Amino acid sequence: MDKITSEQLRIERMQEHHDVQSFRSYEQELVSFLVEDALDNQNSRISVTYLLFLEATGELVGYITLLNDRINLEGNLKDVFHRKGILYHSLPALKIGRLCVNDKFLRRGIGTQMLAFAVKIANHIFSEYAGCRFIVLDAKRNPQNDSIHFYKKIGFEMLKERKKGTTPMYLDLVNNVKFSI
Repeated sequence: MDKITSEQLRIERMQEHHDVQSFRSYEQELVSFLVEDALDNQNSRISVTYLLFLEATGELVGYITLLNDRINLEGNLKDVFHRKGILYHSLPALKIGRLCVNDKFLRRGIGTQMLAFAVKIANHIFSEYAGCRFIVLDAKRNPQNDSIHFYKKIGFEMLKERKKGTTPMYLDLVNNVKFSI
């Protein structure tokens, strides 16, 4: 199957009029969040969910939910930043709370497009409003489709190694080759 490019996608902030009921994923928890909680979280100013549509057909191909966070500098990471003269205990980050691709569009570049969008948002926050050094997320550990490898390929690093549940990961926006600022 052909990769889908950013020119073939339309990104919209989720609104009441969007019909998300037909969205399908093997990760039922992520579907439930989109259908039941995403708008409530947005209305409560907890997170913002963006929907990605295939421009040609209007099909919902994925979504990404963003919120503010920080990365705590501990262990080796603390040492790295101390050597650079950054003596804080934590640094500002944009968190990807949820990222999900419709099963019909898996392995066609949608996840990478959503990560590029998150980097664009983080860079906009930094250039216009506030500090934002990292993108952080909790990668799902799933025997059917472990997302760790996908995020590592993009340049994310693990904060803590975990075999089950989720693994916290980060992307340093200053030192990233794939999505440089």
